[in-house]
Amino acid sequence: MKTRIISGALLICATCGLTACHDDLNVTQPSQLTSRSMWNEESDAETAVNGLYTLLRSTMADGMVVWGELRSNLYKSGNVNDAFFNRVGTNVIMMDDAGTNWNSLYQTVNAANLILRHVPDITFVKSADRDEALANAYFVRALCYYYIARTWGDAPLLTRGFESERQEDMYPTRTPVAQLFALIESDITEALRLMPPGKKLHQASPAAINMLKADYYLWKASRLGGGRDSYATALAAANDVIGAGYELLPKWADIFRTDNENNNEFILTFPFTVGENVTAGSSPNSYSYYLAPRNDATRLEANGFGPDYVPTGSHAQYVVVTDEYRDFLLSDPDDVRGAASLRIYTEPFITQSVLVDRIIIKFKGSWESNTRVFDNDMPLYRLAEAYLLKAEAANGMDDIATATAALNEVAKRARGIDEYYKNLDKRGVTEAIINESKMEFVAEGKMWWLYLRTNTEFELISTLVGREGEKNVTLWPVANVCITTNPRIEQTEGYK
Repeated sequence: MKTRIISGALLICATCGLTACHDDLNVTQPSQLTSRSMWNEESDAETAVNGLYTLLRSTMADGMVVWGELRSNLYKSGNVNDAFFNRVGTNVIMMDDAGTNWNSLYQTVNAANLILRHVPDITFVKSADRDEALANAYFVRALCYYYIARTWGDAPLLTRGFESERQEDMYPTRTPVAQLFALIESDITEALRLMPPGKKLHQASPAAINMLKADYYLWKASRLGGGRDSYATALAAANDVIGAGYELLPKWADIFRTDNENNNEFILTFPFTVGENVTAGSSPNSYSYYLAPRNDATRLEANGFGPDYVPTGSHAQYVVVTDEYRDFLLSDPDDVRGAASLRIYTEPFITQSVLVDRIIIKFKGSWESNTRVFDNDMPLYRLAEAYLLKAEAANGMDDIATATAALNEVAKRARGIDEYYKNLDKRGVTEAIINESKMEFVAEGKMWWLYLRTNTEFELISTLVGREGEKNVTLWPVANVCITTNPRIEQTEGYK
């Protein structure tokens, strides 16, 4: 099958993808498929959908945490005094920092656009299979534009699909963000209309689409003026997920075991599998940021500290939780999530010569043949989040009882208490949602978005306190290389 790289102004901004500074964070950019070489048979559509999710996984491998977590003031630079992680942690972002290049998101959008453009013309034995391919494309496009709109605001809106450098619109401008949100809403509707019933762990399903729908309508309710109607839509979507046959696993730590990744709490995950997209010693996803430097494995073991106790990664320990987040995670000894997410070290040999005194162990992967293997699947959606989205939506509608009941579903598993939350008011529910999310979703790329949805970013993120007047301070700049390649792209206002 022939392939062609579309190197236009938008889709290829530079040789780097998501990141602009760290070579070991670069994302490989696959070529784009052309109509001359495919789009003839049903199997071509299946290949295209699989390729679409490969692109999405590559995009989210770093992006889910960089865009969705690191600005939340819960993390800081690790034993390496890394300039980027210091800046993003304090919400002082430069134009060529990791995360400023939107290239990988737009390549994924382009792959979705090509499916939507060509699959309707392919003959299928079962029309439901065509519908499923199209539903996946609508879902992925909506998800990517949802990240783009929340991260950059105004941004190019592309829906046709590029197959040639001679096509029109290769040098787009930034479209008003309201139009991006309108497309997101429409794509979610189409994805739900077309998606057949059932579960799929590594591709979209009705439940995964409803998770995106609930998230989007909560954003619309609080950030776009959608109000009560949007909260009601979000609540209905969250209830659809909760009623779709998933379950909260009895033991929280079992969710993330590498031998249990097909469990019934996960709704949509990105697979990382040895021999498929994981090579021993490589760092295919952002989870390797948190662990000890790989070069210390031998001397750690020589001093009696094995790889299960001090997991080493593929490079230096870029990121650790802040002192405040550390104390929060370990503040309640009855909550099993803290100790299952974070390990604290007091041994002088470790803390003085190897790493900061803490490691996120939730996604430490496996240790095989004296090498770290990052084979934890990355969860995009799981059932616990559906309950917290439900609580958020119900709270927006002033239904405190429903919100509290949803909160207690999550809290009960963590603490073994039936009604941990009682007698809350609306503000108390919001605080409880934030605290439960901070415990539940360590390193899952959720907290930045939650602070924005609950309009608490200038109150609870210390590096944003008092900065309400700064133009677009919660948005990101566009990488300089994207603007150099396409001069029609204007820099995000406030970063010029």
